[in-house]
Amino acid sequence: MAFSVKGFSKYDSKLHIFDWLADIPGNENACDLVEVQFKNTRKGYYRNSNGLDLQKGDMVAVEASPGHDIGTVTLTGRLVPLQMKKTLGKKEAEIKRVYRKVKAVDMEKYEEAKALEHETMIRSRQIAASLNLDMKIGDVEYQGDGNKAIFYYIADERVDFRQLIKVLAEAFRVRIEMKQIGARQEAGRIGGIGPCGRELCCASWMTNFNSVSTNAARFQDLSLNPQKLAGQCAKLKCCLNYEVDCYVECGKKMPSREIQLETMDNTYYFFKADILKRTLTYSTDKAFAANLVTISARRAFEVIAMNKKGEKPLSLDDGDSVDANQRTADLLEQESLTRFDKKKKNNSGQKKKKKNNGSNQQKEKEVAANGNNAETQRGESNDENKAARQEAKRSRNKNRRHDNKPRRGDGGKEQKRNAETADKPQGGKDVVAPAE
Repeated sequence: MAFSVKGFSKYDSKLHIFDWLADIPGNENACDLVEVQFKNTRKGYYRNSNGLDLQKGDMVAVEASPGHDIGTVTLTGRLVPLQMKKTLGKKEAEIKRVYRKVKAVDMEKYEEAKALEHETMIRSRQIAASLNLDMKIGDVEYQGDGNKAIFYYIADERVDFRQLIKVLAEAFRVRIEMKQIGARQEAGRIGGIGPCGRELCCASWMTNFNSVSTNAARFQDLSLNPQKLAGQCAKLKCCLNYEVDCYVECGKKMPSREIQLETMDNTYYFFKADILKRTLTYSTDKAFAANLVTISARRAFEVIAMNKKGEKPLSLDDGDSVDANQRTADLLEQESLTRFDKKKKNNSGQKKKKKNNGSNQQKEKEVAANGNNAETQRGESNDENKAARQEAKRSRNKNRRHDNKPRRGDGGKEQKRNAETADKPQGGKDVVAPAE
């Protein structure tokens, strides 16, 4: 399905509406009503009584009381009456008219008045504080011709600001209009980023603020923590209402939480449930978690039907137990900013693992080869050492035998030789004794 380019507005509107009737021939001239947007979320519907050729994004001067205001055309054609009916409902409001497209002089006055808004807001807050009024002025909007200023304020209780209007009129020399808004509307006018990482819904597309209660959190089994359930406006988040209808519809297909399941070995009480996964967790103790068993809703209905007949199963799960830690599919996982990093990390980890496995296998082969070589060398060296020891032992035995045992037949000669040698002097020469 292709979107029409005419359906989009040139103006970057935070409350932009796609004109799905833009392709119909004669759509722009079918209705003389146009939608005009002013600062932030303020919109109005005006009649193009002068027959001007208006397109989305044109700046126009429209009727105001008093004077004129300047805004941007955001919608034309057959869709304007439908939006009027959706926004205003059955209220009958006076439809003012479009004067003309803006001129250079109109834009100069508009820019001058717009430049005064922030300074006026700061000073008006100081004046309200000096009058001891329990209110907060959140924003100030000047009319296009600079003759009127709208002060948006927040107050928990009724405030008598008659004296404040007199002081503000004397201080700024303009006509004063006080308009009370809620905390959600103030957050929409200020804008910001929500905990989901996106622009606030009240600042981007929401126009009607429905009441949000804690029952929406209970239906979705959310923790009733005010810090997590409250938005930047300090009220319950509007997004709590987005999925509550789906949870209520799925909850109708689940067994009652008050029903106890009877088995042959124990009585099980409801502990918690995952409505979208259609699983229930039961405990054997009513006060705290004990012997938790997670089963499907189908199995729970089977056990309830058996208990009504007076029968009790042997066990609660009966082979139909569900892993309570099983992770549900994240439908927004494709929008994660780190989805490519995870994939890259896994690929690099696998490559590194393969590389480490290859190097480990090579090391094991080298170690095994070195071990075999070492065993072989050790065996050869052991054989050589053993032969050398045996040879040395033989030589020692031979020498000992030669030293201790004289040769056969030479014993007398050897003893005589030793006696003669002992009688000789140390010089080794025979000494002849003198004759007497």
